Amino acid sequence: MFLQLPLLAVLLSDVDSKDDFQEPVSFQIIQTSSFYNRSSVQKLGSGWLSDLQTHGWDSNSGTIIFLWPWSKGNFSNEEMMEVEKLCRMFSVRVIQAVHNHANQWKLAYPFEVQTAAGCELSFQEASIGFMRVAYQGSDFMSFQNKSWLPSPKGGSRAQDVCRLFNSHKVDLQITDRFLSDTCPRLLLGILDAGKADLQRQVKPEAWLSTGPSPGPGHVMLVCHVSGFHPKPIWVIWMQGEQEYPGTQQSDTLPNADGTWYLQKSLDVEAVETAGLSCHVRHSSLGGQDIIIYWEHHNSLGWIFLGVIVSLVLLTGLAFWLRKRWTHCEPPRNLILLE
Repeated sequence: MFLQLPLLAVLLSDVDSKDDFQEPVSFQIIQTSSFYNRSSVQKLGSGWLSDLQTHGWDSNSGTIIFLWPWSKGNFSNEEMMEVEKLCRMFSVRVIQAVHNHANQWKLAYPFEVQTAAGCELSFQEASIGFMRVAYQGSDFMSFQNKSWLPSPKGGSRAQDVCRLFNSHKVDLQITDRFLSDTCPRLLLGILDAGKADLQRQVKPEAWLSTGPSPGPGHVMLVCHVSGFHPKPIWVIWMQGEQEYPGTQQSDTLPNADGTWYLQKSLDVEAVETAGLSCHVRHSSLGGQDIIIYWEHHNSLGWIFLGVIVSLVLLTGLAFWLRKRWTHCEPPRNLILLE
């Protein structure tokens, strides 16, 4: 397993190596089963490389949907069919267990069961496999050391389910092999096949605006950062050389083109905006941070307003002169008398 670490280092060697941006890389398959009644179950599935969705799931055919040309990694069709088989197997096990023991476990329809299974790789550690099951959004049980363990939040119901799932010895072996061997190989294959897209560097764009007024005498300053890739980024409000406290950062959300967007807000007294600036650091910038000063933004706002007002005044003056000239123009059919 430790042989995977040098390979991971090679695959990510072109990525910025600053400590601020070093993060583990993970791949996980997420399944959600919505039980409406004993005869109606809706199943959703997806595969994720960290925060990027790479796979979907066709619940009608029980097959994987590949969202990127490199979503298969270096797996053969036969190996991908084994992954599909595991997904179907666990989904069937969950549905059968629920229908057979709904009364015993006191399950009240409707409810949801969520499953996340995958692995995580980092430079310093060997692969870590994980498989977790949640019931109605709360931890229920997890796969550890080749067996299922109940979560304290799951109570006696989780203990009963673990006892049932641990009785399927072959399933335990299949699950352990997926987490410890299949998943890390798939993850490394995806990183290798998709490195052109995954390692692309796209510079962020940043701009400032004001948000809704937080109260009398205060102003909400917002620093928008958009269009960057990869996802890790550092955004901070500064006043002079000091970080300004009390900022609020939104979630980092995906754009349609695969880049990312976030905003960082600052509630500040209107008289304290002098010297404020937004700093953006990203691996695509080559060590040259983007710095936007609020005073410059404010000045540009006044300049823009002045230009608009001037255009309006000039337009009004031109309209008035034209109207006056029309009224003063002599009649064209005037006959001169000798």
